[in-house]
Amino acid sequence: MADALVASVEVLLLDLDGTVYAGDRPVRGAAEAVAACRERGVAVRFVTNNASLPPEDVAAHLGRTGVRASAEEVRTSSQAGASLVVDRCGAGARVLVVGGPGVALACRAAGLVPVTSADDEPVAVLQGFGPDVGWAALTEAAYAVRAGALWVATNVDTVLARERGPALGNGSLVAAVRTATGAEPLVAGKPERPLLDAAADGRRALVVGDRLDTDVAGARAAGLSSLWVATGVDATAAVLDAPPHQRPDHLGADLGALLAPAATVVREGEGPQRSWRCGDAQVRRGPDGLVAEDGGQPLDVLRAACAARWELEDVAVTDDLRRRVSPLDAR
Repeated sequence: MADALVASVEVLLLDLDGTVYAGDRPVRGAAEAVAACRERGVAVRFVTNNASLPPEDVAAHLGRTGVRASAEEVRTSSQAGASLVVDRCGAGARVLVVGGPGVALACRAAGLVPVTSADDEPVAVLQGFGPDVGWAALTEAAYAVRAGALWVATNVDTVLARERGPALGNGSLVAAVRTATGAEPLVAGKPERPLLDAAADGRRALVVGDRLDTDVAGARAAGLSSLWVATGVDATAAVLDAPPHQRPDHLGADLGALLAPAATVVREGEGPQRSWRCGDAQVRRGPDGLVAEDGGQPLDVLRAACAARWELEDVAVTDDLRRRVSPLDAR
C-alpha cells in the first residue's frame, strides 16, 4: 500500500454529508476505508460545514453509521466561525446566535456570550445551520446586522445531501438575511480558508469531498490537494464542466480511492490527433466534441475526459461520452 493515494499525506480532511454518510445512511465502503487509513498511521479530521451539531454529537452520529470518531477529530464551521468572531471582537463579546445547538456551544467554548435577540445589543451575529431556524431568528439577525453588528456565516452551502435528495442548506437561509439587509457576511467554512486551515494545522493534507464549490474550491483556496468522490451532490457533468478553481486533483468513485494508487492520465500524440489515456480508457477530440473509445471503466473514462476538457476548455463533451461516465452518478 506504499503507493496508495493516502500514503502521500499526513492528515485526511474528510467532508461528511455526501462523503462519509448521507443523512442517517452510511456511504458504502466509507467506514472500511477510514479504518484502513488509520491503520496506516494517517490522521483523520472530519471537517463539516454543517454547523447545527457540536463535535460530540457529530462523532456519535459517525459512530452510528459505522465510522469510529472522537469529538477531538471533528472540526465544524461553528468552531471556525466562533474563532473569527473572537479574532474580530475579542473574548467575552455578545453574539446573536442563529442556528442549531452547535452554534451556541461553539460560541461558549470560544469565550463568547450567546444571545438570541437584537435588543440584547450583540456586537456580532453568528449564523449557522439549524433545521428549526425560522422567520423569527432570521429577522433578529437582520435587525442586528442593520444595527452594525459583525455578520459571520458558518458556511454558505445552498443545499445539504439527504436521503431524499438535496435539502435547503445554510446558504439558502443566509440569502434571506442578505436580501433583507444588503450586507455580506464573513464566511468561516468551505470554500473559505479558516475551517480547513484549522483542521490541517500545518500538515500535508488531502481534502476529500463530494462538492466542487465547497470541498474542492476550499482546498484550492487553502493550497491543499483534493479528491472528489461520486457519492454526493455533484454529478459527473459538473466535474467535466468545472471552472478552474473547482477542479479536483484526484477523482474517485468513493473513499476506496484513498487506498488505490493515484491515477495517471497520459496525453498521447500532438495537435488534432492527440488523445488522453487513463488505464484502458481513451478520449479524443471528434468532430462534435470529446468522444471515448471502446474500453475502460467509467471512472477512468471520466479521468481522461476531464484532462482533455480542462486542457482544451472550448471543446464540447458529446452525449455519448456523458453516458459512458453516467454509471458513477447512480452511486
